[in-house]
Amino acid sequence: MSVERSEFELQTGVSRETYEKLDRYVELVKKWSPRINLVGRSTLSDIWTRHILDSAQLVSLCPKRAEHWLDIGSGGGFPGVVVGIMAQATKPELRLTLVESDQRKCAFLSAALRETGVHGNVLCARSEELDHIGADVVSARALAPLSALLGHAERHLSSGGTALFPKGANYQKELINALDSWSFHCETHPSKTDTDAVVFSISEIKRA
Repeated sequence: MSVERSEFELQTGVSRETYEKLDRYVELVKKWSPRINLVGRSTLSDIWTRHILDSAQLVSLCPKRAEHWLDIGSGGGFPGVVVGIMAQATKPELRLTLVESDQRKCAFLSAALRETGVHGNVLCARSEELDHIGADVVSARALAPLSALLGHAERHLSSGGTALFPKGANYQKELINALDSWSFHCETHPSKTDTDAVVFSISEIKRA
């Protein structure tokens, strides 16, 4: 086992079954990525920290009563597929919907769900083209500035729902800019993979 994978196991304490499914998913990402650019080639060597753990950390922020998780701009399945795999053991009742506009990536996401046994739906469309979904959680990773993400969240969250958005070193600037157009409650959680990054947990989203 690599040092990177050992660090993931130490940070998450997942079961052997969950770990094996994540390992299978990593194999799929590495197989498909050269053809459809799922993740940057330079990040494949540290995929367990850069992508898997970075996605898995969102699971602990999922509200206990949440029943439906919507991941927007799912791309290579980060964080959506990782959340789905993790939730099988910790929150099996959670429904998963992945939204992605690229047909090739939608094909990958469907294959990833099938190969890992995750029950979920893949919607091949743009988030703004879909009718209100009413999810309890909306997530997105490396998709758009916070101000734009809040528009997606407002459109698709249920009443009382939560948006979970990992953000990098410029998170404070994004937060300030978003407050020009939006009113919301935001909790900031330190990232487990980057000391300069955070995860925003946002609720009560309204246009300013």
